[in-house]
Amino acid sequence: MTEKLYYENSHIRSFSARVTACEAAGDTYEVELSATAFFPGGGGQLCDGGTVGGVPLLSVREEGEHIYHRLASPLEPGREVECELDWEMRFGRMQLHSAEHIVCGLAHRRWGAENSGFHMNPDSVTLDLTVELSEEELLWLEREANRIVWANTPFRCWFPEKEELAALPYRSKKELTGDVRLVEIEGVDLCACCAPHVQLAGEIGLIRLPDAMRHRGGMRITLRAGRFALEEEQKRGAVLGGLSSALSVPPERLGEAVERLLSTLERQKAELSQLQRAAMETLARSAEPENGALRFFVDACDRDALRALVNLGLEKCALCAAFSGQDGAWQYILGSRGRDLRAESRSINAAIRGKGGGSPEMLQGSCSASRQELEHFWEEFHG
Repeated sequence: MTEKLYYENSHIRSFSARVTACEAAGDTYEVELSATAFFPGGGGQLCDGGTVGGVPLLSVREEGEHIYHRLASPLEPGREVECELDWEMRFGRMQLHSAEHIVCGLAHRRWGAENSGFHMNPDSVTLDLTVELSEEELLWLEREANRIVWANTPFRCWFPEKEELAALPYRSKKELTGDVRLVEIEGVDLCACCAPHVQLAGEIGLIRLPDAMRHRGGMRITLRAGRFALEEEQKRGAVLGGLSSALSVPPERLGEAVERLLSTLERQKAELSQLQRAAMETLARSAEPENGALRFFVDACDRDALRALVNLGLEKCALCAAFSGQDGAWQYILGSRGRDLRAESRSINAAIRGKGGGSPEMLQGSCSASRQELEHFWEEFHG
């Protein structure tokens, strides 16, 4: 039976142990140690990484009373080995997982929310709560979680006796049997969990809830903590700094600057649309039908202007087509007076490698044909 050092002290970074067994497992080897600080995974937290006797640790798993360390090279049984944890990985995961306990504990105490789902990503946690929360409530949850961090609230992890366990109102996603390990955050939460945690909430550093969405009657929340939260804020700060510089305003006035920019763009878009429509009117007036039909190729323009061109063309003839764009990326509109275009839409789209539809009088969509292919299509179509 392997001594579980990760339960005695979650902050062990290196330790010595004796190799008690080594068995081949495919092209790798599964090594058992007399003691280990490598967490084998569980409670939503992945197994640790590091080295065993200088050999990189590929994975750790627990099976019954055995903990197996998978390595690429064998180790001789009876040998004393030095082991090193990938501490940055372990500590980052402890920060994330401990922050998740704080957030879920607060949500449970305030709104009776249960944690119905938990997934630890490389740099964040995705958690599902069973109640919907407003934006104001999410802000409260983030602020209150960080107050727990600022207070440096202690974490207590232990295996209570059966009598003590039966009297404790702890959270658990499922019915548990055998020894149950509890994680208590003083005044915040009491939850069953087998994973390593921080000893004091201050070790978490920062908790952020950058994203939340409604999910199955509750909320799906993204959580970042510790260095992952810091890295996110640094990236966000760099983006905001770049925008601030580009728009020549301090960061606190970016909202106003973006609103002004959007307003300007909307005005310019309306002006451009008017100019395009005027250009289409000029083009339609100067066009002469050939064999009772008109077709136009124009530079990129909005669909309203393209539709206006086709409608103006139909005032001169019974069939009109307009294509806007360039080879491989065209917008098209076909118009007709008297011909059922919708009935022919499948063959039209097949001929020009297009997608679209509409009414018997007008089809619109996009296509990837070349201009030469479109010219050939038109000759066949209207001829």
